[in-house]
Amino acid sequence: MNKLSRFSNWMRNSITARMLVVGFLLLILLIPLSFVQDLIRERAYRQIEVTEEINSKWGQEVVLQGPYFKIPYKSYTTSKTFNKETEKYETEVTEHINSAFFFPDKLDIDSRVHAEPLNRGIYESIVFTSDIKIEGDFNQFDFSKKDIKEENILWEKAQIIVKTSNLKGIKNTLAINLNGVSYDLTPRFNKESLSTLITDHIKIPSTLDKPLTFSLSTKINGSERLKFIPIGKETQTVMTSNWHSPSFSGMFLPEGATKKISADGFKASWNISQINRQFEQSFFAGVPDLTEFAFGADLYIPVDEYQKSERSSKYGFMVIGLTLLIFLLIQIVSKIYIHPFQYVMIGLALVMFYTLLISISEHSSFFKAYLIAALSVLGLITIYSRAILKGFKFPLLICSSLAALYGFIYVIIQLENYALLVGSIGLFIILAIIMFASRKIDWNHEN
Repeated sequence: MNKLSRFSNWMRNSITARMLVVGFLLLILLIPLSFVQDLIRERAYRQIEVTEEINSKWGQEVVLQGPYFKIPYKSYTTSKTFNKETEKYETEVTEHINSAFFFPDKLDIDSRVHAEPLNRGIYESIVFTSDIKIEGDFNQFDFSKKDIKEENILWEKAQIIVKTSNLKGIKNTLAINLNGVSYDLTPRFNKESLSTLITDHIKIPSTLDKPLTFSLSTKINGSERLKFIPIGKETQTVMTSNWHSPSFSGMFLPEGATKKISADGFKASWNISQINRQFEQSFFAGVPDLTEFAFGADLYIPVDEYQKSERSSKYGFMVIGLTLLIFLLIQIVSKIYIHPFQYVMIGLALVMFYTLLISISEHSSFFKAYLIAALSVLGLITIYSRAILKGFKFPLLICSSLAALYGFIYVIIQLENYALLVGSIGLFIILAIIMFASRKIDWNHEN
C-alpha cells in the first residue's frame, strides 16, 4: 500500500510523470483527430462524386481538334505467284484505298466562355457554355512526299473532319462553311479518345488558285476545362470569359502581354506556329493522338471548403499539443493539479473544432464556419479552465493563446505561395515563446 501511495504521489507531483501523462494523452487524442480527418476526406470524395454527376449531365471537359481534310488516294501493290500448270510466274496487281490527312495553314479560334456555378444540394460545380468560332484556310494539298500520282488521288471523295471530347455538350447543328458552301458534320463511331465528326464527300479542285477558306461556329456546354489542339501552321486563339479564377494549362501558355485576369473575368491569347510543336501538317498513315499538345484554360474554384478544412486539420496535432503544453506549464508553475481526465476533455473540445468547421462550412462560407467553430471552442475551454484553475489570470492566458493560434492557422490556410514561409516563421516564434516561458522552471526538482 505504501508503494502504491508513493507511486500515486510521484504521478501527482513529479514533472516527469506529468509530461509522460500529457504526452500519452496527446497520442491517444490523435485517434479521434484521425477519425475527423477521415470524415473530411469522405465528404470531399462525396463532393467529387456529385460534381462528376453534375458534369456528366451538363457536359464534360471540352477538347477540340480540327477542322482538317481527309483525301483518299489509290495505291497499288504487285505480287508474283508461280503457276504450276503454265510453269510461269504471273503478276497480280492489287489496288488499295488509303487516306491522306491535311491540316489547315491558318487557324483562328475565338472562344467566348460563360461560366457559372451549378448547385446540387450543398455541393457546387463550375460549368460553362462556350460560343466558339473557327476560321482559317488551306493553301495546298501536297502529295509529292509519297510520290502519289495525280490520277490516283480521289479529289471528289474528300471529307472534312472535326474531333471533340464532348459530343453531348454540342448545342447546335454543326456545319462547316467551305468557300461559301455549307456542309453538315455528322458523328462516326470510333474508339479513340476524341469523337469524330465528318462531312459527306466533297469535291475539291486538284489545284488551288486561291486559299480554300472555311468557317465553323458552335455552342457547346462543358465543365472543368476548355482546350484546343493547334493543328494550324499558324494557330491564333483568343479566349474570353466571365470566370475570375482560370488556370492556364496544357502544352502552351498564353502570351503574357495579352493575358488579363480580373474579378470580372479573364482574356487570354495564344499564337502558336508549326515550329513550336512536334508534328507535321500532313499524315499518310492516319492521324495520331495529339491531345498531349492541347492548350487552354481550367475553370475551377481556387480552394474549396473541404480543401481548407483538410489543410486546417493537418495542424490539429500542433493545436492540441501546444494547448496541452500550455496547461502543463501552468500546472507546473501554479502547483494546481490538473487530472488526466480534464486533459482528455480539453483535447476532445479541440477535436470538436474540426467537426464543427466541416459541418458549418457545408452550409456557409469557410470564414463564418471557422469563426463560429473557433469562438465556440474558445468559449468552452475558457469556461472549463476557469473552473479548473480557480481564477481569471490563467484562463485569459489560455484564451488569448488559443485565439492567436487559431488566427495564425487561418492566415496560413488563406496563403498559397507563402504558406510554408509564414508557417515556419510562426512556429519558430511559438517555440521561442515556450522556451522563454519555461526558462525558470526547475526541471531537476522532483517531489
